[in-house]
Amino acid sequence: MIDALHRGLVTLRHNKAFEFFVIAVIIVSALEIGAKTYDLSPTSLLITTYLDVFITVFFLIEICIRFITEENKRRFFHSGWNIFDTLVVIISLIPVDDSEMALLARLIRIFRVLRMISIVPELRVLINSLFIALPRLGYVVLLMFIIFYIYAAVGSFLFSDINPVLWGNIAISMLTLFRVMTFEDWTDIQYETMDVYPMSWLFYMTFIFFTAFAFLNMVIGIVVGVMEEEHTREREEARKELEKDQPTLSDLQAQIASLSEQIKQLKN
Repeated sequence: MIDALHRGLVTLRHNKAFEFFVIAVIIVSALEIGAKTYDLSPTSLLITTYLDVFITVFFLIEICIRFITEENKRRFFHSGWNIFDTLVVIISLIPVDDSEMALLARLIRIFRVLRMISIVPELRVLINSLFIALPRLGYVVLLMFIIFYIYAAVGSFLFSDINPVLWGNIAISMLTLFRVMTFEDWTDIQYETMDVYPMSWLFYMTFIFFTAFAFLNMVIGIVVGVMEEEHTREREEARKELEKDQPTLSDLQAQIASLSEQIKQLKN
């Protein structure tokens, strides 16, 4: 009976309808959290309270099913996503009313939306790719900081008398340059300095070229490259798993030989 129950839970875990239902509950959880930011009527508050209890209990059951159906339970918590999901579920069990931990529990309930990442493989690959790309992106960020620092120093020396609010010191100049890089009314800043230095447009054009175009494309290229590597690795792992499940030629030959021997014994 226990084996039958275990097989049933394994089937349920890998059932597509169950996966879609889990995703639907996560979406409902996100909507429920958003609804609580509005002024609700007592009836609506009661509904959201019961809904929150249902979501918490469902997530607890779902994580238990995943743990029970795991073949190697010791390796269950080797996955960072399993640890994250378990912590979110456990902390969600903390009562949110009349408790010193109420604020923490409410904040953790917000992070239940991130469980979508552990459920949807495509999102998981995307996040893993971003984490793997961080070391490579670090050098790009460092180079971008150097460019920011140089241009901020130049801007502070040249334009501080024009507008000390924007160019008063190197820190404020870097904030101004970030505004320029994000194209937030950057032309107003440019025209203001061009009234004094007509050729100052070269300062802004070169800065935008280095940051908004060159470095941004470098970041995108690194992330896309890592994502392609992750997809290739997952396809290779899936291929190996498929080959592992399929019998080899030697296995087939051994089975044929065994069947032939059994047929000879039956004839005799």
